[in-house]
Amino acid sequence: MRTRIAKIGVAFTALLLASSASAASPALSGGWIVEASPDFPGFTRITVQQHDGAWQGMVTSRWYGDLTMRDMRVEDGKLIFHLFNGNPRVKMEDIVLERHGASLSMRGKLWDQVFDVKAHKGTAKALQALDFKTTTLPPRRVVPQQNLAATPPMGWSSWNKFATDIDDRSIREIADALVSSGLRDAGYIYVNIDDGWQGTRAKDGSLQPNAKFPDMKALADYVHAKGLKLGIYTSPGPKSCAGFEGSYGHIQQDAKSFAQWGIDYLKYDLCSGEAFYNTADTVYGTYQEMGEALAAAGRPIVYSLCEYGRFDVGSWGRAVGGHLWRTTGDIEDSYAAMAKIGFDKNGIPNHTGPNGWNDPDMLEVGNGGMSADEYKTHFSLWALMAAPLILGNDVRKMSPQTLEILSNREVIAIDQDKAGTQGLPVKKSGSREIWTKKLADGSVAVGLFNRSATPQEIALNWQEIGLPVPAKLRDLWAHQDVTASAQYDVPAHGVILLRAWP
Repeated sequence: MRTRIAKIGVAFTALLLASSASAASPALSGGWIVEASPDFPGFTRITVQQHDGAWQGMVTSRWYGDLTMRDMRVEDGKLIFHLFNGNPRVKMEDIVLERHGASLSMRGKLWDQVFDVKAHKGTAKALQALDFKTTTLPPRRVVPQQNLAATPPMGWSSWNKFATDIDDRSIREIADALVSSGLRDAGYIYVNIDDGWQGTRAKDGSLQPNAKFPDMKALADYVHAKGLKLGIYTSPGPKSCAGFEGSYGHIQQDAKSFAQWGIDYLKYDLCSGEAFYNTADTVYGTYQEMGEALAAAGRPIVYSLCEYGRFDVGSWGRAVGGHLWRTTGDIEDSYAAMAKIGFDKNGIPNHTGPNGWNDPDMLEVGNGGMSADEYKTHFSLWALMAAPLILGNDVRKMSPQTLEILSNREVIAIDQDKAGTQGLPVKKSGSREIWTKKLADGSVAVGLFNRSATPQEIALNWQEIGLPVPAKLRDLWAHQDVTASAQYDVPAHGVILLRAWP
């Protein structure tokens, strides 16, 4: 199965030859070499031609390969078009080509990057030297899944709090803090390095960490000595989301490096790969390719698929060797963003279960954008959904209140329940919602959520939600047994989380 970009490469060659041979083409026609470009999008060449009155063109990017010009039109001697980088959520903006004497300018916006680059005419040989090297995906297969995530993974990730501002020392300090705070013993065992660790490739193609991570194997050994496991991040594209080196063309090589370093968890983020892999078949193929590479690398590695819930990922995530899969775009540290994901984008429930988990993204608890009640709602929702619990705060500097929320073992037990059932809403009334989740011992978790900005009373009729009046009832945030009530006072954006035994 060839990638979409390989097919584009063939089309580009034909376009290049046609434009070079067209002596009658207008002033904009021909092959152009970009003189300087921002690292993102990393433009290298532009080729346009007009044939029978219709325009065709491509722009080559170090991130996205050969991008076909879309919706081309001419206005006042300027050629205006769109570029699609594979992300359907991003509106395509007008890009303008204009001739200036012997040079060409191209200005516009791709993703969030505004650019204005200059280009000069190039010979066929010089243009072909800028070919983007394409790869071929393997035939479609099923990857035997390793039994590594019987319950949703728990740990910490660097991205939500630090983005790319990370180094060896900070990761070691995080590991120390997980132990000293008791969070490791509460179940948070993965220390995941997100984007920003990558350096350049050596002559043999092996990916080297950047200067902030002088010895990844030594870091893994340190983390393992603490009774923790180390996670890492890469992308199937040429670049990661933050512009660091991706694994495109080096999948098997990178998987072997991760295994040799002692990595235990991989987050595989689509990022610039979406320019090549934006159909159901190609997205499956690229995640299968890494799944097979991890299986062949000789080390058990939890495989986290981060492709934002596209193409019903939960229905095939296990088939590529995955253990968890993102169901949404990125979370943000605000109640509105968290609630949109947690209440409304919680994946398809029958996809969740041992060794395969819907992942609504990492936790924001403790990062300062929400109140304590809102963070309890956040944590309760993730627990009811059987979501991975991946911390995103600075665990070295937590308030007692944050630590209390994150280390609530009664709530964690709801998330880590062996049945692996995903909870669902059973009643919605305006801003009031009641969720339930069946647990392995026959008990049921019940969440009463107030989505309004003012305190609300929520009525709870057990028969109405399909449950008997419980013989025992426990409030998991108050840590006390309670008697069943017909009304519950729930704070603004807050929750009451109960466990009921029939």
